[in-house]
Amino acid sequence: MSIFVSARRTPQCDARVLAKDEWPVALRIAQQDPVSYILAITHINSGLVHGVDMGELWGFPAKGPVQAVCWMGANLIPIIPDPDPELRSEALISFAAMAASSNKRSSSIVGPSDLALALWRNLEGSWKSPREIRASQPSMAIASTPLIEPDPDVKVARWNDFDALLPASVHMFIEEVGVSPLSFGSAQYSMRVRELIADNRSLLRYASTLETRSGRSDEVIFKADFGAVTPDVAQVQGVWVSPEYRGRGLAAPAVATVVEHGLSTIAPTVSLYVNDYNRRAISVYRKVGFEQVGEYATVLF
Repeated sequence: MSIFVSARRTPQCDARVLAKDEWPVALRIAQQDPVSYILAITHINSGLVHGVDMGELWGFPAKGPVQAVCWMGANLIPIIPDPDPELRSEALISFAAMAASSNKRSSSIVGPSDLALALWRNLEGSWKSPREIRASQPSMAIASTPLIEPDPDVKVARWNDFDALLPASVHMFIEEVGVSPLSFGSAQYSMRVRELIADNRSLLRYASTLETRSGRSDEVIFKADFGAVTPDVAQVQGVWVSPEYRGRGLAAPAVATVVEHGLSTIAPTVSLYVNDYNRRAISVYRKVGFEQVGEYATVLF
């Protein structure tokens, strides 16, 4: 059974906004697949534990026990672990109708590829056209010691690293997303970088003694963040190697250090997702010991 029915031809909506005291129900649903839904779990936990509500949760069906949920915030994330095709179809139709009628807009739809792409197809025509659709992003995970030796020069970022880390983070964001994060407000992005440093969730490597055309040893040539964290999974985001240093074999040992830090201090599983066309990055992750466990998709607006 197809999980695509146009939201424009289906005005009825069998979903509703969940009250805050229902968020634990949504959390339990998402935790059925902690790797696939780590982004949503992180948002839900922030609301429940820290009282930081960066969005809202929709539940399906509107009456009776909640069987599927959708996070609406900076990202629109469908959360439907139940494999029943009819339930998935009806939930996605309802979530698309909710999104179409909402006065809020997300910067992306992201999640397991079948759900994210089907949600967009149901929503198409109600929201503006996306600037890019990344339809296949392997979801990879590792829960054991990396297969290669870590790079001892990769370290956890501290406060005195901020001035060097910020420009590297901006370069990474531009390469990955296609726009500068500073266009959304430099203070907001700087705050995000500082938050990751404060939580010991950013790692970096300086040029140090490596040969460099600039002659500078104080520039960041590798960075990675644990952008989403739960008690079960730590998701690596923002992996970046300075263009001048690519092809030197630095990435795999550096990522191994990131994995080692994540497994020893954050969560028992480290995950990430990567664009399918980035064959070099996928090769690096496999060399470290990551295995594909699913597939994401991202619709960027």
